[in-house]
Amino acid sequence: MPTEFLQTVCIQGLSHWFGEGEMRRKVLDSISLEIKPGEVVLLTGPSGCGKTTLLTLIGALRTVQEGNLSVLGNQLRGSSRKVRQHLRRNIGMIFQGHNLLRCLTAEQNVQMGADLLRDLTYLDRRELAREWLRSVGLGDQSKKLPQDLSGGQKQRVAIARALAARPKLLLADEPTAALDSVSGREVVELLKRLARDQSSSVLIVTHDPRILDVADRLLKMEDGHLIPSFG
Repeated sequence: MPTEFLQTVCIQGLSHWFGEGEMRRKVLDSISLEIKPGEVVLLTGPSGCGKTTLLTLIGALRTVQEGNLSVLGNQLRGSSRKVRQHLRRNIGMIFQGHNLLRCLTAEQNVQMGADLLRDLTYLDRRELAREWLRSVGLGDQSKKLPQDLSGGQKQRVAIARALAARPKLLLADEPTAALDSVSGREVVELLKRLARDQSSSVLIVTHDPRILDVADRLLKMEDGHLIPSFG
């Protein structure tokens, strides 16, 4: 994977469809977007306008159908599964479903992120997981299983897991949806810190007006089109 790139994300003319035949529907229409290293971008818009689809394409979770999409120096249009799998190791993802492993404790779930850092020892990765749990206010919940955590606590574990991997790109879909105003603000400040300290890029899909001021740039999406706003 290239180690140097001018843009973390570079998109030109990206379009995407769901369905077949008469049911085929265009959900993204000629999207063009660039995200720089260290930049925090917030993407807003009504439900169903294509925000999550765009996020999953950037995260190499879907195949590019039309247009060009380069992430961390890797062109995803026509890319192999191996390239996409390797790229995902450098992307942190936070989705609304948490996706925690039920058989693992909070600490063990977070350590799954730290385990992607191959230059650290096991003990270093375990301590890193504990540090991130403390950072999201769950240092005293480390031994609990997901079933014993509230929805907001699960979300914070998922956020800590993503941050523990020190990703060069972090994609977050409504990361504050299950959090109160104080916790939500703290989490977004953590994401901002990741961008500043590690030159990581952060793309957040949100409906939360309380966090809009942390963005370097705010974008809006409507009916599959990207509409620049302010910033």
